Amino acid sequence: MRLADFDFPLPRELIAAHPAEPREAARLLVVPAAGDFVDRRIADLPDLLRPGDLLVFNDTKVIPARLAGRRGEARVEITLYRDLGGGSWRAFAKGARRLRPGDRVVFADDFSATVAAKHPEGDVTLAFDLNAAAFRDALQHHGTMPLPPYIPRPEGSERRDRADYQTMFARHEGAVAAPTAGLHFTPDLIGAIEARGIEWLTVTLHVGPGTFLPVKEDDPRDHKMHAEWGILTEDAAARLNRVRGEGGRIVAVGTTSLRLLETAVSESGEFRPFAGETRLYILPGTKVRAIDLILTNFHLPRSTLLMLVAALAGLDRIKAAYAHAVAGQYRFFSYGDACLIEVADLDRGRLARHSPEDAGETPAVQA
Repeated sequence: MRLADFDFPLPRELIAAHPAEPREAARLLVVPAAGDFVDRRIADLPDLLRPGDLLVFNDTKVIPARLAGRRGEARVEITLYRDLGGGSWRAFAKGARRLRPGDRVVFADDFSATVAAKHPEGDVTLAFDLNAAAFRDALQHHGTMPLPPYIPRPEGSERRDRADYQTMFARHEGAVAAPTAGLHFTPDLIGAIEARGIEWLTVTLHVGPGTFLPVKEDDPRDHKMHAEWGILTEDAAARLNRVRGEGGRIVAVGTTSLRLLETAVSESGEFRPFAGETRLYILPGTKVRAIDLILTNFHLPRSTLLMLVAALAGLDRIKAAYAHAVAGQYRFFSYGDACLIEVADLDRGRLARHSPEDAGETPAVQA
């Protein structure tokens, strides 16, 4: 396995700068475990699933974690990514080479931080001298949404990004990147899903900086994942186990939901409550037990997320799907279109669970 195996050509004009309007108008590429790809829309999702299926969303909320400040006359751009407690944060910093412990970084007259430590990885620890409520207010006032670098914003994030880069499920603050598959959903679409007899629930995984960081090692197995904090409640675990026991399928909405579910599932496929950090790294060769389908956006070349979907469907299958999407002018990345991927049992060459042959039912993904 080599990093170059996960490369693919992508015209820059296919990188979406804004989400589709309305959100459920985004395109959806259906990728069954076998057979032809099918071009649909997010709005078609209720008809592509079955009554009794369960959708799992990530309800993390993105904080306005990007700050523009100054150390003396030098401009510094900060992206907070991990709350250490007590007013301290780990952060990435553009211009970090000039920062030294003890330096003061000023973001506004009433909002500043001291560099408490500089780390070998290139990031820093900042200490803020505000209480929690005052810090939150200052961040809301002075911070901007931490959009990924491939979304062009020469003047900084736009006002509309405060809403565009947040899912309708966002409840628990802590993410520095959006769980972007959830951006496609609206209350009307959820109503249509419920009317079809499809269930849904939320879990929490605070998306961290690993979403942005490139894989640099030639062998992807040498890449180190950043930890992300998540929680799967006892009630959510019980619902997941009930749906699976009744023959329903688990559909992860986004790679973050999948990573938390896979962290919390046993080898036998039983879900257990979980609260803590996960560094789970899913790449080809990983046996996935938690889900039957995933709805996810199109990911960057050479990224851990592309490796994840290749683990679910097979690298050749994913490369073919992405080539189909490029040829069909699908929109890519955070604000782009999505695909609905059926998990294949790559060891046996058949569907992992609930195949039509086993259940005497309609195909696992309706076309």
